[in-house]
Amino acid sequence: MNNSTSFIPFYDFSPTVNAAYLKEILPLLVRHNVAANPINYAIWYDYVVGNNVTLTNAVNSIVTEQGVFDCETSVELYKKYICNASLESFEHINRQIHKVIEQATTAINDTYHKAEETNDSFQKKTVMLESLPETGGLKTILREIIQETQSLAVTSQAMQGKLTAANKEMEQLRKELAQVRQIATTDGLTGLLNRRAFDMTLAEIVEQSEPDKTCLSMLDIDHFKRINDTYGHTIGDNVIKYVASLMKKYAEGHHHVARYGGEELAIIMPNTSHEKALEISENIRSSMEASRLQRKNDNQSLGSITLSIGIAKLQPGDDPESFIVRADTALYKAKQSGRNKVVHYDQLDRR
Repeated sequence: MNNSTSFIPFYDFSPTVNAAYLKEILPLLVRHNVAANPINYAIWYDYVVGNNVTLTNAVNSIVTEQGVFDCETSVELYKKYICNASLESFEHINRQIHKVIEQATTAINDTYHKAEETNDSFQKKTVMLESLPETGGLKTILREIIQETQSLAVTSQAMQGKLTAANKEMEQLRKELAQVRQIATTDGLTGLLNRRAFDMTLAEIVEQSEPDKTCLSMLDIDHFKRINDTYGHTIGDNVIKYVASLMKKYAEGHHHVARYGGEELAIIMPNTSHEKALEISENIRSSMEASRLQRKNDNQSLGSITLSIGIAKLQPGDDPESFIVRADTALYKAKQSGRNKVVHYDQLDRR
């Protein structure tokens, strides 16, 4: 990725430059048996350009280990190192706009006060000059200088007005960018973090957190397909939203609640003991079990709807994938052993 002018990747549109890139990209696709589809081309385009360092390292790692560039690998590379990189550049733009706003505001205030002080000084000196006798045209010259300087002060004040308007526009743009960022990281149905935001947040927390001080809870709605088949997808969506509301109710302020995919949800719990993670998860499970949801149009009961929950604790050497796998393993065990229960990975018998 060459540059970014927004949170969308920006590429060089020069035909000559891109022809040179093409001559490098096609042999690489052939050499590594990579399908020449748009996603793969974007990946190898960034690789050849060389500015996306994290992507380059990831591709080199796969090449070194003689890995296969299948569909799953390509999509993961694209999501993690191109889409996410775009979001990072968006954050950079947001910070730069905020910095420009602060600098412009300071300059506007300084200019405005200086213009006022200068204008006051001119007024006083004009009165003094009017009281002086005409001496060799000096008074006329000084009057002209003052008039020209006063004109400059008026121009400065006009510029101050324009800068104030520009400042308001930049502030509005900053607010709009913040709204776009929220939309880009929020699940439309539940208002929780979406999958991309979950992946980014988990990666950051895994990198920064100490082992044994972070937990991950994965939740799944039991027999969700049956709910959809019986009552329809609208009711199914409402059930997901209700579970999301319970998660937000019991999760702590520093936790990150997300929709992982479909009817599966998750809570990233930094600075949280496994005992506390179990308590929070059990509160969510028991509240869901006790709930008696009904259809709004006829008050028909949806029956008992339950949750299965798996929990894992961050361990030394973990990456996001290994962390998720353990929580998902605990979740699978909860469902396999009867559903409607909370299982911690450390409690599993793995003989």
